[in-house]
Amino acid sequence: MERKDNPNRNSSDEKGRRSFLKQAGLGGLGLGVMMNSSVAEQVEYLTQGVNRNSAPSQLAITDMRIAQVGNVPIVKIYTNQEVYGLGDVRDGADKRYALMLKSRIMGENPCNVERIFKIIKQFGGHGRQGGGVSGVEMALWDLTGKVYGVPLYQLLGGKYRDRVRIYVDTPSARTPEEFGRKMRGRLDQGFTIMKMDIGIGLIKDIPGTLTNMEFWDEMQGWDQRKGTYGSTMHPFTRVQITDKGIEEMVKYVAAMRQEIGWEIPVGIDHVGHMGVNSMIRLGKAFEPYNIAWLEDLIPWQYTEQWKEISMALDVPTLTGEDIYLKEGFRDLIEQRAVDMVHPDPVSAGGYLETKKIGDFAEEHGIAMALHHASSPITFMGCVHTAAATENFVALEHH
Repeated sequence: MERKDNPNRNSSDEKGRRSFLKQAGLGGLGLGVMMNSSVAEQVEYLTQGVNRNSAPSQLAITDMRIAQVGNVPIVKIYTNQEVYGLGDVRDGADKRYALMLKSRIMGENPCNVERIFKIIKQFGGHGRQGGGVSGVEMALWDLTGKVYGVPLYQLLGGKYRDRVRIYVDTPSARTPEEFGRKMRGRLDQGFTIMKMDIGIGLIKDIPGTLTNMEFWDEMQGWDQRKGTYGSTMHPFTRVQITDKGIEEMVKYVAAMRQEIGWEIPVGIDHVGHMGVNSMIRLGKAFEPYNIAWLEDLIPWQYTEQWKEISMALDVPTLTGEDIYLKEGFRDLIEQRAVDMVHPDPVSAGGYLETKKIGDFAEEHGIAMALHHASSPITFMGCVHTAAATENFVALEHH
């Protein structure tokens, strides 16, 4: 905005007059400014030092750039009024998933978030392919909140809670005892929900624990590298766990409970790429330890297999970090194939789409936890999304 001169102001006493107005506040309204100017001119003059970040109706996107921070591409959307917004392309994703959308959003008013989302969502996909659309959507919400001076949770409809519960991921350890101590360390840090990463890789060197694992290690996976069964979907590895293998895996869970007690909910993730039968047998062995959930036991798209596992176990099942859009969750939710959904806003389509997923799950009596493994930028966006979603349980700190 151009600075407007007061017609009764002499340049020689400008500094003194400004100082007096600043000190006197409303008392200064008795000066000649009030006597010789219109109301609009008085307001404009007295507020000329206010930093107006934008006029929302006149905003337009002028540029979008990417900064690589670690393994996370950060999206920055620029406007014609020096206001910008930030978002993430998912960790480990290609920045081009976002950059290819630039031509689609240039010149648009960034506050029309849902309209822009409907233009670009066709270019996203499941897993990290959804990161570009999601990153742009999140940057638009960041920008809109700055323009209107409103927090994200308010833009999403308001909050259900003032505090958001965090669950902490705990990577594997070489022995059950070491793992138990790591979990105890998480408890000492103050976390009230935890997750433990225990997979069949922990027992693969113990004779008699796994069938077909050694053979598979000598084969080439679909990406033509040795030992890459992890790149092949669970039903197709034909790896099976033996009774001895189950006993060895249970030792890790028992050590965890021995260290932290029974009051703290604990989920289990990264079990390994095995088929339905092995997952059911292993899940049943975990039942006595009151596990909060079993995560990503098989690929999310095998709805019928998920339903079979969920029906067979008394441990809650959970999946969803790689699913794009509410439509991707529809079968799992409508068929009650899982007990909990686990979207990640940087894959699911952004903040608003994640809330829609949560609301849809709530209608079917299904709770929602939030996956997160990206930057602090979207972590705080996830906090706001969690605050605005009623069936939210916990947000991951990875």
